[in-house]
Parts: sequence; C-alpha cells; structure tokens
Amino acid sequence: MDGSEVGGLALIVKLPLVQCPQFLHKVIDGVCGRAQPRYQDYGSIWNLREWLEVLDHTTTFIKTAVGKDGSSDEGSIKLSELNPEYQEMILKCVKSRKPEMKAALVEKVCAMSSAYLPDFDWQLKLAMSSDKLSTLQMPLVNLDLDIVENGAISPVSIEMNKEELQNLINSLEAANKVVLQLK
Repeated sequence: MDGSEVGGLALIVKLPLVQCPQFLHKVIDGVCGRAQPRYQDYGSIWNLREWLEVLDHTTTFIKTAVGKDGSSDEGSIKLSELNPEYQEMILKCVKSRKPEMKAALVEKVCAMSSAYLPDFDWQLKLAMSSDKLSTLQMPLVNLDLDIVENGAISPVSIEMNKEELQNLINSLEAANKVVLQLK
C-alpha cells in the first residue's frame, strides 16, 4: 500500500458525509440481525476488496463500541484516524441505536446458548451400593437433560468424570461472561 491508500475503518472517508448515516444505520441493521448494506449500492465508491474491508471493520468497531460502552482504547485509536465530521457521525449513529444493538446482541447470544443449554433442573443422585463403582474410586456425575426440539421433549442422560464436568463448568462460565459483557 502506498501512502495515499487507506484501509480498514478509514476507508469510510471515501463515502460522502451525507451518505454516511444511511450506510452506518444499514451496518447497525446487520448487527441487529436485519439486512445489512449491499455492495451493489456502494460499488461506485469502493472496489470489492475495500467494500469487504470497510464493512468488516465498521461492523467490528460498532460491536466493540456497544460491548465496551465506547470506552475502548482500540476504538478511539481507530476513530482518531478519521476527520472530526466522520468521528462525530459514527459516534452519533452508534449512540442513537446502542440500546437496540445491545438487546439484539444479548438475544443472539441467549439464542445460541439456549440451543446448547436448555432449561434444566439439577438433580444429584448418589450411587452407594454398587461394588463396581466402589472399586473404580472415580467420582462420576450423571447429568439428565430434557432437550426440546420442535416442541418434542427428549431425555438425554450424560455420564461425566471429574475432568469432563470441569470442562462443562468452564464452558458455562465463559458463556456467562460473554452474556454479562453484552448486557
């Protein structure tokens, strides 16, 4: 790239300032699970490589700004590459739709996690009288799940050792952290 070329989020300056809000709101629509901007509408402004880059970087910036409440140093560095009019336009669009984006991102994460983590009741069963279990001397957990698929409930029983249980707990804690960050 020579010095006259720009990349990433800075490519947005190729878009006339009056068209910037429309583009940003379409990107935000994409973040919210609706139709995102189409290359056909912006092909005269950016070539395909630039289009993919500006769309990806703008989407990433918006998601980061929403997830970190705009306090990200990385986000402010990316915006500092732009002139003040574009900075103000981006921040104004993000701020105006932040509650909607947060709700959509939380809903998306919850929908993803509910596909893997359905509603469940904890039940602890302790098998004490089996001679085979006592000779193993390895703690096991039986996890009984009722999975709802297409309105039908199907029971699933999973037996896990201590290591597998710890991996499940770690995965659930990581999913919980993601959900909390998006709230």
